[in-house]
Amino acid sequence: MKIKGTFLDEISHDIPHQNWGREEWRRDFSYMKKAGIDTVILIRAGYRKWQTFPSEVLMQQEGAHRPPVDLVQMFLELAEENGMDFYFGLYDSGKYWTDGRFGQEIDINKRFIDEVWKRYEKMPAFKGWYIPHEISRDTGRIIDLYAELARHGKDISNGLSVLISPYIDGIKNVTQYKTNTTKSCGVTLKQHETEWCEIFDGIKGAVDIVAFQDGHVDYQDLTSFLQINKSLADKFGLECWTNSETFDRDMPIKFMPIKWEKLLLKLEMAAKAGIEQAITFEFSHFMSPQSAYLQAGHLYNRYMDYLQNLK
Repeated sequence: MKIKGTFLDEISHDIPHQNWGREEWRRDFSYMKKAGIDTVILIRAGYRKWQTFPSEVLMQQEGAHRPPVDLVQMFLELAEENGMDFYFGLYDSGKYWTDGRFGQEIDINKRFIDEVWKRYEKMPAFKGWYIPHEISRDTGRIIDLYAELARHGKDISNGLSVLISPYIDGIKNVTQYKTNTTKSCGVTLKQHETEWCEIFDGIKGAVDIVAFQDGHVDYQDLTSFLQINKSLADKFGLECWTNSETFDRDMPIKFMPIKWEKLLLKLEMAAKAGIEQAITFEFSHFMSPQSAYLQAGHLYNRYMDYLQNLK
């Protein structure tokens, strides 16, 4: 199992910003390419009042701050230089949908999608959309949000693929703002299967790819959850990837690069479940040789050793 894609997190609301410019990003895309990564996914183009390019929609409607650099343009250019596909992550208000105002979240994102496509549609690397609203359970109008935004993105872009990356409500689904690493109990396999059967039924034909995050359940339970994810995705016609997290949820320091042995175990479990493609959150912070974390470069070296042994 190889990691073929990575998220790009430049809003960095719960991990430290690395303050890179174009040259640092150019080097990082080169490291990604050497590691076999062919897909990059902007995890969110805006969060609350922060944004990755000067969006008139977000500045006018949400009072967003004007950024000094158009990171989306930069990422699209670097992706093209390195032969990578780029997926654009939408806006997360951090308030409307979390407060149950799903209609407002949908409306602003539809205007945002229109603006984004008009601005970047001619960029060759632009190959898909990512819906950044992460969920684990069938709550609120999440099916409507996924389906409506996916269809709007596909309609305006002549059918480009749409990706989501939900999580599993396991025992390690603990807020990053606490030192706890586990809770007393998590969702059962049966509950997970029942709820995601309903969600997939509601988004089939709109969302194309699902990549569940793999860090929220105990290692001994992960294969079973991954098998359910793959079986349900197959049933409803979605492509199933795994989002193999390269940060560690098992320690109170939120968040540090994961131990190579753990990452290897998760990749092997995904392969056992029949999943053929892995992406990660996320290369630049937790796996890059130039990350602010020294351990990340060592993880890169171990992964490159692993790739060499696969040949």
